[in-house]
Amino acid sequence: MSLLGERHRLINIHARKLALRQAFDRLGLGLWGLAFLGAAIQAAMSQSRAVIPAYRQSVENFFSHQPLYNLELSMGFLYAPAFAVLFAPFLKLAPLFGDFLWRLVGFAVLTAAATKEVRKIGGSNMVWMLSFGLFLALPMSLGAMRTGQATVLMAGACWFLTFAVLEGRRAETFLWASVAMVAKPTAIVMILLCGALRPRQIPMLVLSLLFVFAVPYAFAPFDYVNAQHHDFIRLLTSMGVDKSGPFLAADFTAPFLAIGAPLAESGATVVRIVAAALTLATVIWFDRQADGKLTTLAIFLAAAVYMTVFNPRVESNTYIMLAVPAAIAIAYLWREDQGGARRIVLSVAIFLCGLSGVERHLHDFLNLWFRPLAMTLISLPLLWWLRGKVHVKTTAVACG
Repeated sequence: MSLLGERHRLINIHARKLALRQAFDRLGLGLWGLAFLGAAIQAAMSQSRAVIPAYRQSVENFFSHQPLYNLELSMGFLYAPAFAVLFAPFLKLAPLFGDFLWRLVGFAVLTAAATKEVRKIGGSNMVWMLSFGLFLALPMSLGAMRTGQATVLMAGACWFLTFAVLEGRRAETFLWASVAMVAKPTAIVMILLCGALRPRQIPMLVLSLLFVFAVPYAFAPFDYVNAQHHDFIRLLTSMGVDKSGPFLAADFTAPFLAIGAPLAESGATVVRIVAAALTLATVIWFDRQADGKLTTLAIFLAAAVYMTVFNPRVESNTYIMLAVPAAIAIAYLWREDQGGARRIVLSVAIFLCGLSGVERHLHDFLNLWFRPLAMTLISLPLLWWLRGKVHVKTTAVACG
């Protein structure tokens, strides 16, 4: 009886340890969900700095056939006319529920994309890797969640678009390209990269753009929609060069502006073109060399660097698009690079980077210039490390 009792005791101890380990592995996921709920509740209590009121106003303007854009300021509503149609169902709901549901949709899509990425990578400790990655991305993601940025939805849609294109899924390519483009016009970068990677998917990508262009005509007069598309195109072509408005970008030009040596627009344009060429070369290399489990992460991470650091209309909250894939890559680094100091440095860096706005004076000092610099210094070593992992795996297969 004593031996049987001792066996039961050991089994109970092992079960408790396993339960504690599982709870620890899921701690980051729990914090990710709780932080979203906290941000949504805070937003419901105060609409300060929230962008959803601007989204609601755009829907009302669209269905009352009023102008959507202010071409004098190059500020305010910066989305395609189809965005007003996308957001219309949320407007019809009660404000608190509609705003919460809008935030929840973006949060769910981005979380699902990160989950699919971890499953794609596979291996051991997948729950821990997802949990730890989302925990690292949490500080930099809270601002976009609280304000209800469409960037959250665009980030998840672009991630799913990358999966769909690489896996040759035409219907999903059309769906996610449409959602991403409606959510934010910056998604055109990801659409162009996907077309370069998979020319066979170009017809579906073009069809999605035509769909986004055509949708508003079903809900408003032809002449009115034509005028809004015309203004939207004018707004896009002026955003990168019009410096007369109050908007200040948090892209790679911000550090130069902070030290009193602003880059000339012509010089910044050259840098963006060179960066675009390097990004295209990088994603093509990863597409051809990486094994299936690392391809999507590396390609989306490289694209996210360009869509944030080199975007002339990027804001500090936009960096959620880069923070989440970078954090997932760091979690993968932790699993694969046992004992390395690099993983500790990158983890601390990305977590602290998101805390740059916790104190007003610190925020005022670091605002705009810090995140593009810090995220570049975090993302480039990650891409280089992923390149090394691909090279090691390719060499190992060749030797085998």
